[in-house]
Amino acid sequence: MNSLSQEKPVVLGLIGYGTVGQGFVRLLRKETNLLGRRLGFPLFLKTVVDRNIKEKSSGLLDGVVLSHDPASVINDPEIQIVIELIGGIEPARSLLLEAVRKKKSVVTANKALLALHGEELFQAVHSNRTDFAFEGSVGGGIPILRSLREGIGGNRIQSLRGIINGTCNYILTRMTYERQDFETVLREAQALGYAEADPSFDIDGIDAAHKLAILGTLSFGSPIAFQDIPVEGIRKVQTIDIEFGRELGYVLKLLGIAKDDGASLDLRVHPAFLPEDSVLAGVDGVFNAVEVNGETLGPALFYGRGAGSDPTATAVMGDVMELARAIHTGCFHQVPPLGFSWNDRVHRPVTGLPGIRSEYYLRFMAPDSPGTLSYLSGVLGENGISIESVIQKGRKMGGSVPVVILTHTAPESSVRTALNIIDRSVHVTEPTVLIRVEGNAEA
Repeated sequence: MNSLSQEKPVVLGLIGYGTVGQGFVRLLRKETNLLGRRLGFPLFLKTVVDRNIKEKSSGLLDGVVLSHDPASVINDPEIQIVIELIGGIEPARSLLLEAVRKKKSVVTANKALLALHGEELFQAVHSNRTDFAFEGSVGGGIPILRSLREGIGGNRIQSLRGIINGTCNYILTRMTYERQDFETVLREAQALGYAEADPSFDIDGIDAAHKLAILGTLSFGSPIAFQDIPVEGIRKVQTIDIEFGRELGYVLKLLGIAKDDGASLDLRVHPAFLPEDSVLAGVDGVFNAVEVNGETLGPALFYGRGAGSDPTATAVMGDVMELARAIHTGCFHQVPPLGFSWNDRVHRPVTGLPGIRSEYYLRFMAPDSPGTLSYLSGVLGENGISIESVIQKGRKMGGSVPVVILTHTAPESSVRTALNIIDRSVHVTEPTVLIRVEGNAEA
């Protein structure tokens, strides 16, 4: 008889047997011996809850109690770790709060819930001194949250930039290299299962902003309200701008950006041009990556598959193992869930777009007539915006020609003031396209 069989198991209850839930159970069954060897004790899955559990029942669930009622997990005194994988806000929020109040350890991958109701949940976790883990909520199988909490926790995080939505990254990659328009690539992504039937959550940047709120909170030790994060999606991206960007040496990505500005925090989600030789510019398809800059560490890159059954199940399993060790040893709450002591977090406002400084790509559609370029450069100059480079080509598009200007670093408020003047003038035929340019990461 091996020593493992003599150890008391840690008992699990799973709520939600969808794509990720099934991936978790597959992993648990496949790697039973490996998990036991790493932990020194077994994990026992007692109950699985799902609205359609009978239809989903399979050999993977042999010996498991199957239920439609989440209370069968929450109220079971034998179950020590509750794993929530149903997603959405309710009933997930109420279930997790009840589990925490019953002093159970909790694992979730629910990014929307954490972004919108994280303060309430983490207050309950703090008050009840339970353990709460959520690695699967950001970046799939990329261990970015655990790294921020522990691995590089001794560093003052200065900034991070992330490609944190695989759907958008796939669409922009195809638009860049296949020169297809947005709607065509979106339909392709939906056919391949990379985009939902209603893709708004992804392409409008909401999913990325949920993840950025979590990343920012763990990076800076400040509560971040999701609604304070400026968000722009990729719905309006055109291939002409991607092509002009490449001519200037840039690649377009949807970025989540978080920077420590001292008194405030600069957090935002929007399309941005990156230098084509930068590491993030080479992250293509459905892959995710987060580049973190620590004051002592410098830049570090976390890269991998950002979504899907197996990557997210891997992250959930890592959380289960961490919490199971705490239960087995009786050493709870060794690392605060947010990486900072609850009472030592510092509230700081989010800067907002008018307060940021950036380089800018500006595309004007102008009548093919003398004086246009001098007018545009004049208005920009009057607002303190200097020009780095210009592309002006004679190809007409509906009677107008594109004039592309790349600026040096300038306050966004000044750029917006200049564009308000330009867009009301006779020198342009449609609103200016503005895309921010992110240079190589600063130390």
